[in-house]
Amino acid sequence: MIRELKINGIKWIDAVWLKENDIKKVLEKYDIHELDLEACIEWNQKARLDNYEEYSFLISHFPKYNSKKKIYELNEFNIFLWKDFLITIRNSTWTHVNKIFEYYSELKITTKKKDIKVTTGYILYEITQAMLEKMFKVWNNINSDVRKIEEKVFDWDDSSDLVKDIMIKKRNIITLKHMFKPQVMVLKQLEFIVNKTYKWEMEVYFEDLEDKLDQIVNEILVLQEYIESIEDAFKSMLDIKTNFVMKILTVFSAFMLPLTLITSFYWMNVKLPYSDNIYFVILLLISSLFIMILFYLGLRRSWRF
Repeated sequence: MIRELKINGIKWIDAVWLKENDIKKVLEKYDIHELDLEACIEWNQKARLDNYEEYSFLISHFPKYNSKKKIYELNEFNIFLWKDFLITIRNSTWTHVNKIFEYYSELKITTKKKDIKVTTGYILYEITQAMLEKMFKVWNNINSDVRKIEEKVFDWDDSSDLVKDIMIKKRNIITLKHMFKPQVMVLKQLEFIVNKTYKWEMEVYFEDLEDKLDQIVNEILVLQEYIESIEDAFKSMLDIKTNFVMKILTVFSAFMLPLTLITSFYWMNVKLPYSDNIYFVILLLISSLFIMILFYLGLRRSWRF
């Protein structure tokens, strides 16, 4: 899908889900550097900003949720920025970008041209702001999920599903961290270029974007520490359960050991006196039980069992 919007001397081309040949057709009309063209065709590039005399090329990333795998995936967003021309190329139908495009389309119809004050820099600001605002909702969802996992951990739930949930959330947080951390420097470079182009009229807007991006990165780092602490607590809980089971098995072995020793040594080699006497058998059981109790008390005192 390719949409084109012209408003107050500003042109915006928004391209979604284009194939390689379609991307070439869109960009070959303009003096685009061949490396930038390759970057648009070969997706999942690193976040970067290339500045030329005529235009700037920006690669940014925003998360896309895979509901089947329950993970966030890297979603690339390519932007070509001129002073009066903007091209956005993406492989996702982001509703936030669509709403901005529709807003300016309606603005073109309902407002007189002389009353419209819009620049490509401001459109880029609105797009970036909308995507960052969406990230706060993503953070709230992950934070809520992590709290639910924490409750399960301290409820002594050691199911395999819980292990899977912890690993998925940990992977998602690391993915978001690697996605947004490199964009901090890219956004600072973009702020300088936009301010220079528009004579520092956009300084306040892009400083706001920097603050939001820094806040998102810091919250992601806090989430990473949070999920790692929950994972450590979960491992400790499993160790406690394992130790408890081992102690139970040790006490049970202490009960069976005297009986095993007597039967294996005497009754298979030597005829034991009173072996046919039922009271003698009961005495052996009581003796084994007494040894087990002594062993249990010793464990309780030394291991705080």
